[in-house]
Amino acid sequence: MQRIVPNVWCQGNAVEVGEFYSAVLPQTSAETTMNYPTEGLLDFQRDFAGQPLVVDVTVSGYQIRLINAGHEFRPTPAISFILNMDPLLFDGGEDEARTRIQSIWEVFAEGGQVRMELGEYPFSKLYGWVEDRFGVNWQLMLSDPAGERRPLVIPQFLFTGPVAQAQQAIELYTGLIPDSGTGMVMPHPDEANGIMFAEFQLAGQWFSGMDGGTDHDFTFTPGLSLEISCADQDEIDRLWEALSSVPEAEQCGWVVDRYGVSWQIVPQNMGELMQHPGAFARMLDMKKLIIAEL
Repeated sequence: MQRIVPNVWCQGNAVEVGEFYSAVLPQTSAETTMNYPTEGLLDFQRDFAGQPLVVDVTVSGYQIRLINAGHEFRPTPAISFILNMDPLLFDGGEDEARTRIQSIWEVFAEGGQVRMELGEYPFSKLYGWVEDRFGVNWQLMLSDPAGERRPLVIPQFLFTGPVAQAQQAIELYTGLIPDSGTGMVMPHPDEANGIMFAEFQLAGQWFSGMDGGTDHDFTFTPGLSLEISCADQDEIDRLWEALSSVPEAEQCGWVVDRYGVSWQIVPQNMGELMQHPGAFARMLDMKKLIIAEL
């Protein structure tokens, strides 16, 4: 089970976004898994009554959840998705991997924004960073087949600002969640700039992180959040206590941590609980989710 699922906030177009990724990314499908109820909605949600609420996109077994909502939030490059295109995964080897990268790049770049041009870099023979037309950021990378195997999709945190935060954040996250730990860490040559690149696991899933300094004008927003499934109320309480640092951001299981990252702390049977009569309306009145009250 994938315990941590990235959630992308979509501006009323989650179905369209899901269809887009299904057509572009390898081994990808999209399915509407939850609809808005027809009553009990807040004023700003009433136009969505009965419409899709959640569209689940599965990329080679990795789940990304699209939230169908309004124009309140939009993703930023502070959390992006690395696509590791390993030549060993393709019958045609490196040539086919390169062709796949090029075709994905062309579609994502159309109507999007190129952040690092597609080309050869010291860390990869073919790499590029692009923001697609829906505001989601992707890093396309030709992996070294001689290196350690990594999953196709790895979310990356980019911590921006004058103070390096990646190391502290990674230590916090890996210390909170079982089956977690730190892999390769590359410190920045200038110690004040923190980490150039680090790999770590949370709940057995690979993530990466780095410090970006003051060269960027963006930071984390609820436009791309991390949903973490909890076994019981005790685990919800523990994670809530450790992660919630912005009281005004608390709503419906959402919290913002001390680094600005948005988390959704939910019970693992959230879908089942939402089927109970009136559960959606009760959730809207909560900050931390109380399973017994749903």
